Amino acid sequence: GTGTVRALDLREKPPKVQVTDIQLVKIVVEPFEDRRVDHNRVGFRTHLWGGTTYFNVPSDQLASMITQRVADRLRTRGWQDKVWDVRAVPAGSASDADIVISGQLVDFSATAKSRVFSTVIDTKSRLKVMAKNQTDQSTTIRNIEGGRSRTVFWFSDNDVQEQLSLTLRDGIERLISDTTIEDKALKSVQDQ
Repeated sequence: GTGTVRALDLREKPPKVQVTDIQLVKIVVEPFEDRRVDHNRVGFRTHLWGGTTYFNVPSDQLASMITQRVADRLRTRGWQDKVWDVRAVPAGSASDADIVISGQLVDFSATAKSRVFSTVIDTKSRLKVMAKNQTDQSTTIRNIEGGRSRTVFWFSDNDVQEQLSLTLRDGIERLISDTTIEDKALKSVQDQ
């Protein structure tokens, strides 16, 4: 309907892992900074006969949700599909970590445009991820951009939620594939 706001849940339930398989590198993920122009919404749907529905995540906590998704994914199946000692922590509390990951959420959005007999859903994300390595005081910075497009016959809010979640997952996977851990430091694969 016109001006309706729909809340989206983009959290992902991480799989259970064996504690004995954890790598001996301590990694912390500090809160990502939300640098989007509009912090109130993640997107909207324009209806065929007029009107707009807006999409948001509960409590306007998109950056903290993304921080947690990054930490969960790295913990359960990070580099080389191994389990890593990763946790999300408040900024500045990573005193014993080998690698401190932080980031900026530059864009994370969805648009859905209703047409006759279909709705086109476009999502995009842009993250800037920084990893500070304590062993050699080096920093690795990755700019990760991605997007998806999907056309559905019957539209549901879950379609937008799923597309945004997949777009975020793609970005995290790109971070993992573009980097590696060597000598307790996160490095770009290109530097190897």
